[in-house]
Amino acid sequence: MRFKFKGVTETICLAVCIGFFVLALTPVSAQLAAGNASAPTTAEQDAGLAGNTLAAAGIEEEAEKVEKIEEQQSEETRITVSQYELDLLARAVYSEARGEPFQGQVAIAAVILNRVEDQRFPNTISGVIFQPWAFTAVHDGQFWLTPDETAYAAVREALKGNDPTGGALYYYNPATATNRWIRSRPIITSIGKHVFAL
Repeated sequence: MRFKFKGVTETICLAVCIGFFVLALTPVSAQLAAGNASAPTTAEQDAGLAGNTLAAAGIEEEAEKVEKIEEQQSEETRITVSQYELDLLARAVYSEARGEPFQGQVAIAAVILNRVEDQRFPNTISGVIFQPWAFTAVHDGQFWLTPDETAYAAVREALKGNDPTGGALYYYNPATATNRWIRSRPIITSIGKHVFAL
């Protein structure tokens, strides 16, 4: 196969592309030749980080953070969650139940986890929380308030399996709820200002 160039511009473009390719390989080759680095791992190659030790170190730091989070979630943990999901749960608890007793905050987290495990709801924490019209605090914007440590503690308690609702899928405040359907659900228990139902 022969390549035919129509002009000087195409030749220059080809030369520049080849030059960039050679330069991209040079740091890795130089480090390998000097014995200063090992061959890039598959993860580094996949991430486009071959030869970039600072970026590779960043990946290792992120992996260590994930491992620490997973270690914090003991064998007894109901489900494993990422830091992002933990933050979502804490935001939901804080925005829906700040001012409620601790068990009431645990109960809100438990309802979200119950929904994740129920086939009638989305099977992810974010899917449950952001399901349209599911949570007043998401709808009115309070969800984006910064959660306090009590909200995080309540989430961790629910993740350990503590469900003070007895498996509830819904909750509401009878003093403010106007929806007839939610009031028709079979009630399991009341904690603080919330009623928990199936």
